[in-house]
Amino acid sequence: MPSLARTGAGDQGQSEGSGLGRPPRAGSSVGGVTKAPIPPTDLPRTLGDLRAHGHEFRTVKQELRDNLLDRLRRGEPRFPGIVGYDDTVLPEVERALLAGHDMVLLGERGQGKTRLLRALAGLLDEWTPVIAGSELREHPYQPVTPASRRLAEEAGDALPISWLHRRERYGEKLATPDTSVGDLIGDVDPIKVAQGRALGDPETIHFGLVPRTNRGIFAVNELPDLAERIQVSLLNVLEERDVQVRGYQLRLPLDLLLVATANPEDYTNRGRIITPLKDRFGAEVRTHYPVDLALETALIRQEAALVATVPDHLIDVLARYTRQVRESPAVDPRSGVSARFAIAAAETVAASALRRCGLRGEREAVARIGDTVSVTSTLRGKVEFDSGEEGRETEILAHLLRLATAETFRDRLSGLDLSGFTGLVAGGTTIETGDLVSAGELLAQVGTVPGLAKVLDRLGLGDAPSPGEAASGVEFVLEGLHLTRRLAKELTGDGRTRYGS
Repeated sequence: MPSLARTGAGDQGQSEGSGLGRPPRAGSSVGGVTKAPIPPTDLPRTLGDLRAHGHEFRTVKQELRDNLLDRLRRGEPRFPGIVGYDDTVLPEVERALLAGHDMVLLGERGQGKTRLLRALAGLLDEWTPVIAGSELREHPYQPVTPASRRLAEEAGDALPISWLHRRERYGEKLATPDTSVGDLIGDVDPIKVAQGRALGDPETIHFGLVPRTNRGIFAVNELPDLAERIQVSLLNVLEERDVQVRGYQLRLPLDLLLVATANPEDYTNRGRIITPLKDRFGAEVRTHYPVDLALETALIRQEAALVATVPDHLIDVLARYTRQVRESPAVDPRSGVSARFAIAAAETVAASALRRCGLRGEREAVARIGDTVSVTSTLRGKVEFDSGEEGRETEILAHLLRLATAETFRDRLSGLDLSGFTGLVAGGTTIETGDLVSAGELLAQVGTVPGLAKVLDRLGLGDAPSPGEAASGVEFVLEGLHLTRRLAKELTGDGRTRYGS
C-alpha cells in the first residue's frame, strides 16, 4: 500500500549541513524567529482519511532505516555539511541506523558531534501524522497516553490529526549538573493536582523532554555530565522503551531514537557514563579531527563567517597552524584543539584586514600574513597547555605559527626564482608593512618585481589580481624569505614590520 510519508529526494538539509530539512516556506520567519513549516493542504486531516490514503505506520527507527537505504541506493548525500567523515565515522553511523541502534558519539571537543546528531533528523520523513493536540505527539494508529486512547475510542475515524515536520522531531538537552529527572522524564504537576485531580491520577504528570520528543530523535550532549542517579532514569527508555514517573504504574511505550555525545576524558575526569547505560547503547562511534590538510581547509572555508577576503594560501597557513597546535607536545592532548580554533582564527584574520581597510580608507579588505599575528594572543584561551608551560603560551603559539607559515611557503612556492624579491633590499633598502600600511603603500615600495606574476599564480591569485591580493602575495613572500633566512626582519615600536637584507 502507498505511504503518505514525504521524504523529499531534493530535501536533504540546509546548506550549512544541519540536516534539518529544507528551509521554511516564504513568510515563515518573523523578527528572526523561524516558525514551524506549514503542512501542505492536500494532507489528510482525520484518521479515516489517513487510512483511506493507505498510510502505513513506521517507527522512527524504521523511517531512518528506509530513508537512509533510499539515499544510499540513489547515491545522494546522507549528511550534508559533514566534512572529513566520509570514510571513517559516517559508515559506522549508517550501520548503527540500519541496525536500529541508539548510539553515543565519543570524541574530543570541536569534532562536529552535535552537528552530526542534528543532521540525523534530515533522514526522517518530511511530514508525519500525529493526533491533533496530543501532548506526546502520538501517531493516530498508536495512541499511548490514557487521554489520547480515550479520544481515539470516542472519535473513531473522525479523530482529528495534524502533521509534524521533521524539523520539529529533534530534541536536544545539554547535560548539566543541575539537570533533574523531572527535566528529562517528568514529574507531578502541582497545578493539575490543585485543579482537583487525584494525586494518583496519571494525567497529573507533566512530561519531560524525552517523552515530548516521542516520534522523533532525542540527543543528550555531554552525557557524562549527568549525575549518575539521573542517568539511571534513561535505562528504561533505552531498553524497555518506556518511562516511569514517581512510582506511577504507567507504561508509556515511546517511539524514538536516543543519541548522545561524550568526550573520552569524561569517563574518568568530569564524570562517567554508568556501565548499565553504556551497555544499553547499541553503538559507540569514535569521531576525530580532519585527517589531512585538505579536509581542514575545507572545514574552515565551510564554517568561517569571513568579513574580508582571505586568500587560499592564508587558509592553508591557518589549517597547518591548527594541526601544529594539535600535535604540539606542549598542549594537553586530552583536551584536544577544537575545529573552532581554526574557524575563529580565520575570522580573526579577516577582521584584522577589515580594520586596516577602515583605518586606511582602502576600497577592499584582503587579509595578509601579518594579520595572522593577532591570532596568537586572541585565541590563547582556546588551547589547554601542559602545566609545565605556564607563562610560555603566547611564545609557543607564535613559534608554531612561524612553522606553519614556513611550511606553506615551501609547499606553495618551492622551485620558483625569488631573487627578484631579495634584490629589492639590496644596498640596505627596507620594505615596510604592517597593520597600518595599505596595499597601495606596500606595492609602491615594491614596484615591478621579476617573477611576481608566477608567485601570484602559484598562490591562486590569478593573472589579474586586485591591489589587495597582490599585496597579500608580496607580504607572504617577504615573510617566507625571512623564515627561510634569506631576509632580515625588524619589528618597530608602532607595530610595523621592516624587511631588509
